[in-house]
Amino acid sequence: MNGGIAPPLAAAGPTEAAATPSHRRLPDFLQSVNLKYVKLGYHYLITHLITLLLLPLMAVIVLEAGRTDPDDLRQLWLHLQYNLVSVLVLSAVLVFGATVYALTRPRPVYLVDFACYKAPDHLKVGFQEFLRHSALCGFSHDALEFQRKILERSGLSEETYCPEGMHAIPPEPTMANARAEAESVMFGALDSLFAATGVKPKDVGILVVNCSLFNPTPSLSAMIVNRYKLRGNVRSFNLGGMGCSAGVIAIDLARDMLQVHRGTYAVVVSTENITQNWYFGNRKSMLIPNCLFRVGCSAVLLSNRGADRRRAKYSLKHVVRTHKGADDKAFNCVYQEQDSEGKTGVSLSKDLMAIAGGALKTNITTLGPLVLPFSEQLLFFATLVSKKLFNAKVKPYIPDFKLAFEHFCIHAGGRAVIDELEKNLQLQPVHVEASRMTLHRFGNTSSSSIWYELAYMEAKGRVRRGDRIWQIAFGSGFKCNSAVWHALRNVKPSPSTPWDDCIDRYPVELVDGFPTHTHIHK
Repeated sequence: MNGGIAPPLAAAGPTEAAATPSHRRLPDFLQSVNLKYVKLGYHYLITHLITLLLLPLMAVIVLEAGRTDPDDLRQLWLHLQYNLVSVLVLSAVLVFGATVYALTRPRPVYLVDFACYKAPDHLKVGFQEFLRHSALCGFSHDALEFQRKILERSGLSEETYCPEGMHAIPPEPTMANARAEAESVMFGALDSLFAATGVKPKDVGILVVNCSLFNPTPSLSAMIVNRYKLRGNVRSFNLGGMGCSAGVIAIDLARDMLQVHRGTYAVVVSTENITQNWYFGNRKSMLIPNCLFRVGCSAVLLSNRGADRRRAKYSLKHVVRTHKGADDKAFNCVYQEQDSEGKTGVSLSKDLMAIAGGALKTNITTLGPLVLPFSEQLLFFATLVSKKLFNAKVKPYIPDFKLAFEHFCIHAGGRAVIDELEKNLQLQPVHVEASRMTLHRFGNTSSSSIWYELAYMEAKGRVRRGDRIWQIAFGSGFKCNSAVWHALRNVKPSPSTPWDDCIDRYPVELVDGFPTHTHIHK
């Protein structure tokens, strides 16, 4: 045994070289190419199997119909005339069934447009400024060094944004500043949304707002109702404490409401508040959110009006929600609490990635049958049967979700989250590019990050008619939620895209999660 390391080619003698001629073994890259085409051929065959089987059957029917005697057709017509009651009953049943189906089938939900908030330049926070402010806040030397290392490997750039109150020296995490942050991000995104769509605020019948850690009275949804003077019978909801996956939960709630209320618009606002949730202690597990979370907000306009299909960007196909809160480890892995000095923050468990992996597995087990082609489901089922019935030592088959989706919006929660999903779902770098670049440019904007990622794809001109988009997010509780969208046209970026002034600079090259040209000095 040589530990799996092959001897150099030059070390092989003439006899050995002759025993293994080069023409007997294809190069590795050719083998991988052949395997790829074999799988594509299998996928094509299984996908079109019914069509291939029906073609001979249709040919036989056409040939038999051509040989039919006109007298036989006349006899069939007379037979139907004598059984008029049966024909009428059958027709009534068909009409009744069609009516029931039309009345009970889910109404389509369209995404007309969406907008993402972009903070002003004076709120940008560079790493040196971040560490200098942290030093003035009384953090210990170990805590400062820990934050420096986290920033170095975070994948964030020097252009992310912190709220106004956190730029002050000393920081001012007051209720007034927290309200000011909430108003600036929500109203900024909504102003852009209403301007881009031309929809009047009075036409909005459903409003859903999600923000996990800041829930004042009156609520954030009430602040929006007051600012835009929404109508008195608007159905408004305010979701709190549901973490970074709450954006998909809000979409699900809006979809359910649109099934009940006809001909109306729903607005979904997703954000997080930084001002009052900055941690000023020294516990390392609670310092990580300080380094990753940044200012952001998204506003999405949904509609169930048939007339909006022509101008809508996407239609909502599926929402799959997974909640692992019954498990104590999952429940406690993202936990807001006070440290030994009474300072409040959000603690992240070391088991977080393992728990997220388990939640993802459960989620895609439900999502897979809804979106995967039959060929992939057949391979998965065959592997499962061989493992269960024959005790075969077969690795579990990981379905190829690249056959189900053209685009992936993976919650930009951090480098580790993106790396783990890229590996587990066997994705290519291009599939996680939007997530990595969103993390780099805007940081972890919590539940709105999946919309910054979709905006990135639109700004790059990559979303074409018929494309399928998978948004997947993780959040405290512990939850893993997925939303599947279908592009109704070749999508152009919205007029106020947050990537407008920087998309030409992306993608940037990252080494160990950090831009190659930048380094944080101690």
